[in-house]
Amino acid sequence: MIEAEFLRYEGSLVGFQVSGHANSGPFGKDIVCASVSSATMLTANIITDYLYAPADAKDKGNKIMLVLREPDSAMCIAAKQVIKSFHDHLQTLSEDFKGKIRITVRDMKGR
Repeated sequence: MIEAEFLRYEGSLVGFQVSGHANSGPFGKDIVCASVSSATMLTANIITDYLYAPADAKDKGNKIMLVLREPDSAMCIAAKQVIKSFHDHLQTLSEDFKGKIRITVRDMKGR
């Protein structure tokens, strides 16, 4: 199962961590994994390479993480909207491919 955990700070999504496998097809032909991987990388790249939002991003192979360093800054307004859109996209995928993607949201305490 693909695990997607989103981090919420003061009501806004400010980060995510995605890991796991959907196991819905042979390696290299798993449409669920491909969909989630593509959306995850696009989201991270938009935030870091296009919006230049201050963020800590890590790709550890089977785990991709991104957290906005300054979620209250004006530079992160659009980045938070991108993360929310990513969350909504994964929610749609999880409804289309039941039992393959688990989405959780965790509140962050303080910064």
